[in-house]
Amino acid sequence: MKLGRMNHVGVAVPDIDAAIAHYRDTMGARQVTEPFDLPEQGVRVCFVHTPGHDATEGTQIELLSPLDDTSPVAGFMAKNPAGGQHHICYEVPDIAEARAEFEAMGKRILGPTRTGAHGTPIFFLHPKDMLGQLTEIMETPRQAH
Repeated sequence: MKLGRMNHVGVAVPDIDAAIAHYRDTMGARQVTEPFDLPEQGVRVCFVHTPGHDATEGTQIELLSPLDDTSPVAGFMAKNPAGGQHHICYEVPDIAEARAEFEAMGKRILGPTRTGAHGTPIFFLHPKDMLGQLTEIMETPRQAH
């Protein structure tokens, strides 16, 4: 398995609208997706595209806030009321292959493979197995050359 590029950094926030305003006003972001609910993961999400890049280039910031107290992100927010970096996401061409390889290495996978905010398969690796960083692995379609 070979990791692809970093796709995004997930940032948990207590107020997604205030966070969008921060990225626009303070960081100069001009491309922000409309926030949407992802009930199967218990979060409200939107993506901020790095300034100077279009939607197909660069890295994104994924803003996420818990939908309710049962959200996995709610626990993070309880420990970090102001929010903060939640996870980092890397692309792979084949999610099943990547999952099998991480399992073979003894890495703990948190839950089943599921559909992420980009509409593609994802899974998360336990921070204790990933240098303290919650790590998302995301399948991206293979590009034709």
